[in-house]
Amino acid sequence: MSTLIKFDNVTIFQEERPVVGGLNVEIKKGEFLYLLGKTGSGKSSFLKTIYGDLPLNSGTGIVCGYSLNNLKAAQIPYLRRKLGIVFQDFQLLSDRSVYENLRFVMKATGWGEEAKIKERVIDVLKKVSLEGKENKMPHELSGGEQQRVSIARALVNDPEIILADEPTGNLDPETSEEILKLLKQLSESGRAVLLATHDMMVYNKYKSRTLTFEDAKVTETN
Repeated sequence: MSTLIKFDNVTIFQEERPVVGGLNVEIKKGEFLYLLGKTGSGKSSFLKTIYGDLPLNSGTGIVCGYSLNNLKAAQIPYLRRKLGIVFQDFQLLSDRSVYENLRFVMKATGWGEEAKIKERVIDVLKKVSLEGKENKMPHELSGGEQQRVSIARALVNDPEIILADEPTGNLDPETSEEILKLLKQLSESGRAVLLATHDMMVYNKYKSRTLTFEDAKVTETN
Protein backbone atom coordinates (compact mmCIF):
# COMPACT_ATOMS: atom_id res chain seq x y z
CA MET A 1 0.00 0.00 0.00
CA SER A 2 1.43 3.34 -0.98
CA THR A 3 1.73 6.19 1.50
CA LEU A 4 -0.29 9.28 0.55
CA ILE A 5 0.28 11.45 3.65
CA LYS A 6 3.29 11.43 5.96
CA PHE A 7 3.83 13.95 8.76
CA ASP A 8 6.96 13.76 10.96
CA ASN A 9 7.19 15.78 14.16
CA VAL A 10 4.88 18.48 12.81
CA THR A 11 3.65 21.49 14.76
CA ILE A 12 0.73 23.32 13.16
CA PHE A 13 0.31 27.02 13.84
CA GLN A 14 -2.79 29.17 13.53
CA GLU A 15 -1.80 32.86 13.57
CA GLU A 16 1.51 32.02 15.26
CA ARG A 17 -0.23 30.02 18.01
CA PRO A 18 0.57 26.28 18.01
CA VAL A 19 -2.71 24.34 17.75
CA VAL A 20 -1.21 20.87 17.27
CA GLY A 21 2.30 19.76 18.29
CA GLY A 22 4.48 16.68 17.79
CA LEU A 23 2.24 15.19 15.09
CA ASN A 24 3.50 11.96 13.52
CA VAL A 25 1.14 10.20 11.14
CA GLU A 26 1.25 8.08 8.00
CA ILE A 27 -1.87 7.48 5.89
CA LYS A 28 -1.97 4.98 3.07
CA LYS A 29 -4.13 4.41 0.02
CA GLY A 30 -7.58 3.01 0.83
CA GLU A 31 -7.52 3.97 4.52
CA PHE A 32 -10.54 5.44 6.30
CA LEU A 33 -9.50 7.69 9.16
CA TYR A 34 -11.55 9.64 11.67
CA LEU A 35 -10.34 12.96 13.07
CA LEU A 36 -12.09 13.47 16.43
CA GLY A 37 -12.00 16.48 18.71
CA LYS A 38 -13.89 19.54 19.86
CA THR A 39 -14.21 22.64 17.71
CA GLY A 40 -10.89 24.49 17.86
CA SER A 41 -8.86 21.36 18.69
CA GLY A 42 -6.88 21.50 15.42
CA LYS A 43 -8.76 19.09 13.11
CA SER A 44 -9.53 21.74 10.50
CA SER A 45 -6.01 23.20 10.80
CA PHE A 46 -4.62 19.72 10.06
CA LEU A 47 -6.82 19.47 6.95
CA LYS A 48 -5.85 23.00 5.85
CA THR A 49 -2.18 22.06 6.15
CA ILE A 50 -2.79 19.01 3.94
CA TYR A 51 -4.35 21.09 1.17
CA GLY A 52 -1.81 23.89 1.37
CA ASP A 53 -3.99 26.53 3.01
CA LEU A 54 -1.78 26.73 6.10
CA PRO A 55 2.01 26.73 5.62
CA LEU A 56 4.06 23.99 7.28
CA ASN A 57 6.92 25.62 9.16
CA SER A 58 7.82 22.98 11.72
CA GLY A 59 8.52 19.29 11.05
CA THR A 60 8.17 17.62 7.64
CA GLY A 61 5.07 16.79 5.65
CA ILE A 62 4.50 15.05 2.32
CA VAL A 63 1.10 14.75 0.60
CA CYS A 64 0.72 12.82 -2.68
CA GLY A 65 4.42 13.26 -3.40
CA TYR A 66 4.43 17.02 -2.71
CA SER A 67 6.63 18.34 0.09
CA LEU A 68 4.61 20.79 2.20
CA ASN A 69 7.78 22.36 3.59
CA ASN A 70 8.70 24.33 0.52
CA LEU A 71 5.39 24.25 -1.29
CA LYS A 72 5.32 26.99 -3.90
CA ALA A 73 2.10 28.87 -4.68
CA ALA A 74 2.27 27.55 -8.25
CA GLN A 75 2.24 23.93 -6.99
CA ILE A 76 -0.86 24.29 -4.80
CA PRO A 77 -3.41 23.85 -7.64
CA TYR A 78 -1.64 20.63 -8.73
CA LEU A 79 -1.62 19.31 -5.16
CA ARG A 80 -5.33 20.14 -4.82
CA ARG A 81 -6.18 18.20 -7.95
CA LYS A 82 -5.12 15.09 -6.04
CA LEU A 83 -7.48 16.00 -3.19
CA GLY A 84 -11.25 16.18 -2.95
CA ILE A 85 -12.62 18.44 -0.22
CA VAL A 86 -16.10 18.11 1.30
CA PHE A 87 -17.36 20.83 3.65
CA GLN A 88 -20.09 20.89 6.29
CA ASP A 89 -22.07 23.65 4.57
CA PHE A 90 -21.93 22.12 1.04
CA GLN A 91 -20.55 25.37 -0.50
CA LEU A 92 -22.59 24.96 -3.69
CA LEU A 93 -23.17 27.93 -5.99
CA SER A 94 -26.87 28.64 -5.40
CA ASP A 95 -27.45 30.34 -8.78
CA ARG A 96 -26.23 27.33 -10.84
CA SER A 97 -27.55 23.88 -11.55
CA VAL A 98 -25.88 20.75 -10.21
CA TYR A 99 -24.26 20.29 -13.63
CA GLU A 100 -22.94 23.88 -13.67
CA ASN A 101 -21.60 23.55 -10.11
CA LEU A 102 -19.48 20.57 -11.15
CA ARG A 103 -18.52 22.11 -14.49
CA PHE A 104 -17.36 25.29 -12.72
CA VAL A 105 -14.86 23.32 -10.60
CA MET A 106 -13.69 21.33 -13.62
CA LYS A 107 -13.07 24.43 -15.73
CA ALA A 108 -11.14 25.97 -12.82
CA THR A 109 -8.90 22.90 -12.64
CA GLY A 110 -8.07 22.75 -16.32
CA TRP A 111 -10.79 20.69 -18.05
CA GLY A 112 -11.39 22.12 -21.52
CA GLU A 113 -13.41 19.73 -23.65
CA GLU A 114 -17.16 20.04 -23.02
CA ALA A 115 -17.90 16.45 -24.12
CA LYS A 116 -15.40 15.10 -21.58
CA ILE A 117 -16.79 17.38 -18.86
CA LYS A 118 -20.31 16.12 -19.56
CA GLU A 119 -19.21 12.48 -19.50
CA ARG A 120 -17.38 12.96 -16.19
CA VAL A 121 -20.27 14.84 -14.54
CA ILE A 122 -22.73 12.06 -15.46
CA ASP A 123 -20.24 9.46 -14.18
CA VAL A 124 -19.65 11.09 -10.75
CA LEU A 125 -23.37 11.79 -10.23
CA LYS A 126 -24.00 8.09 -10.82
CA LYS A 127 -21.36 7.25 -8.18
CA VAL A 128 -23.23 9.30 -5.57
CA SER A 129 -26.69 8.05 -6.65
CA LEU A 130 -27.86 11.33 -8.18
CA GLU A 131 -28.47 10.19 -11.76
CA GLY A 132 -30.85 12.51 -13.57
CA LYS A 133 -30.44 15.39 -11.08
CA GLU A 134 -27.89 17.36 -13.11
CA ASN A 135 -30.37 20.11 -14.09
CA LYS A 136 -31.74 20.65 -10.57
CA MET A 137 -30.86 23.80 -8.66
CA PRO A 138 -29.36 23.36 -5.16
CA HIS A 139 -32.51 24.70 -3.43
CA GLU A 140 -34.54 21.94 -5.11
CA LEU A 141 -32.46 19.27 -3.37
CA SER A 142 -32.57 17.94 0.20
CA GLY A 143 -29.60 18.54 2.52
CA GLY A 144 -28.41 14.97 1.94
CA GLU A 145 -28.62 15.40 -1.83
CA GLN A 146 -26.70 18.69 -1.63
CA GLN A 147 -23.96 16.95 0.34
CA ARG A 148 -23.88 14.20 -2.30
CA VAL A 149 -23.37 16.91 -4.93
CA SER A 150 -20.44 18.26 -2.93
CA ILE A 151 -18.99 14.74 -2.74
CA ALA A 152 -19.47 14.40 -6.52
CA ARG A 153 -17.68 17.73 -6.92
CA ALA A 154 -14.84 16.39 -4.76
CA LEU A 155 -14.59 13.35 -7.06
CA VAL A 156 -14.44 15.06 -10.46
CA ASN A 157 -10.64 15.06 -10.63
CA ASP A 158 -10.42 11.43 -9.43
CA PRO A 159 -8.54 12.40 -6.25
CA GLU A 160 -6.27 10.14 -4.24
CA ILE A 161 -7.50 11.62 -0.95
CA ILE A 162 -10.92 12.85 0.22
CA LEU A 163 -10.89 15.38 3.08
CA ALA A 164 -14.32 15.64 4.68
CA ASP A 165 -14.68 18.39 7.30
CA GLU A 166 -17.80 17.72 9.44
CA PRO A 167 -19.74 16.53 6.34
CA THR A 168 -22.68 15.31 8.44
CA GLY A 169 -22.86 18.43 10.65
CA ASN A 170 -26.03 19.80 9.01
CA LEU A 171 -27.77 16.48 8.34
CA ASP A 172 -30.26 14.30 10.20
CA PRO A 173 -29.04 10.91 11.59
CA GLU A 174 -30.40 8.78 8.73
CA THR A 175 -28.88 11.02 6.05
CA SER A 176 -25.61 11.20 8.02
CA GLU A 177 -25.39 7.44 7.89
CA GLU A 178 -25.97 7.41 4.11
CA ILE A 179 -23.16 9.96 3.62
CA LEU A 180 -20.87 7.91 5.88
CA LYS A 181 -21.56 4.74 3.89
CA LEU A 182 -20.75 6.59 0.68
CA LEU A 183 -17.42 7.85 2.12
CA LYS A 184 -16.60 4.31 3.30
CA GLN A 185 -17.23 3.00 -0.23
CA LEU A 186 -14.87 5.65 -1.60
CA SER A 187 -12.10 4.45 0.73
CA GLU A 188 -12.76 0.86 -0.37
CA SER A 189 -12.23 1.99 -3.98
CA GLY A 190 -8.62 2.88 -3.06
CA ARG A 191 -8.82 6.49 -1.93
CA ALA A 192 -7.77 7.64 1.52
CA VAL A 193 -10.69 9.28 3.33
CA LEU A 194 -10.12 11.61 6.30
CA LEU A 195 -13.36 12.40 8.10
CA ALA A 196 -13.32 15.16 10.73
CA THR A 197 -16.35 14.85 13.00
CA HIS A 198 -17.70 15.26 16.49
CA ASP A 199 -20.82 13.25 15.62
CA MET A 200 -20.30 10.31 17.99
CA MET A 201 -23.35 8.49 16.67
CA VAL A 202 -21.75 8.31 13.22
CA TYR A 203 -18.40 7.41 14.75
CA ASN A 204 -19.73 4.59 16.94
CA LYS A 205 -21.58 3.00 14.03
CA TYR A 206 -18.48 2.39 11.93
CA LYS A 207 -15.33 2.15 14.03
CA SER A 208 -12.08 2.80 12.21
CA ARG A 209 -8.58 4.16 12.77
CA THR A 210 -8.86 7.43 14.70
CA LEU A 211 -6.76 10.50 15.40
CA THR A 212 -8.05 12.34 18.49
CA PHE A 213 -7.17 16.03 18.79
CA GLU A 214 -7.07 17.36 22.35
CA ASP A 215 -4.95 19.88 24.29
CA ALA A 216 -2.72 20.56 21.24
CA LYS A 217 -1.82 16.86 20.99
CA VAL A 218 -2.93 14.03 18.76
CA THR A 219 -3.38 10.45 19.94
CA GLU A 220 -4.01 7.55 17.62
CA THR A 221 -6.25 4.51 18.16
CA ASN A 222 -7.16 1.70 15.79
